[in-house]
Amino acid sequence: MKIYTFLANGFEEVEALGPIDVCRRAGLEVVTVSIYDTEIVEGAHGVKMIADTKFADNDYSDADMLFLPGGMPGSTNLDAHEGLRNAITAHNAAGKPLAAICAAPLVYGNLGLAEGKNMTCYPGFEKFLTGANYTASLVEVDGKMFTGKGPAAALGLGYAIVEYFCGIETADALRAGMMYNDL
Repeated sequence: MKIYTFLANGFEEVEALGPIDVCRRAGLEVVTVSIYDTEIVEGAHGVKMIADTKFADNDYSDADMLFLPGGMPGSTNLDAHEGLRNAITAHNAAGKPLAAICAAPLVYGNLGLAEGKNMTCYPGFEKFLTGANYTASLVEVDGKMFTGKGPAAALGLGYAIVEYFCGIETADALRAGMMYNDL
């Protein structure tokens, strides 16, 4: 399974790295993608990350999931990237799963992909989820749409993705091993 995680300047670091870490621990291939012409992307709190690849170097047809970390202005930077918007639209049309956390579900809302879905996001951004049922849950999974509310949802969203691709036993083992159940 291949999950592309898209990074834009201003991304929320924990919302990117939490799900990436959980998914990689489960053996899923996660490819980090800078939407820029450089691999270096700076998070909302000044943490610089070296992405695995640049947006222009892939066609995304091999993606099993596309994932958008939140943060500001990272989410609006993702939304402004026409190539990413086209990749998301094609991925969705192929019936493949999408994931986003915090403010980033606004991208799916702005593309008309929230219609009829149960979704969550950072409070205040639900206005961008046109046609969605905003649940305010920490993590929401509706069919092939995975959303997380904010930074505290990072690991939970990762476990939901792992459960989808690898089964509940693998997700439960990771939760136990990472002491998530001790919270």
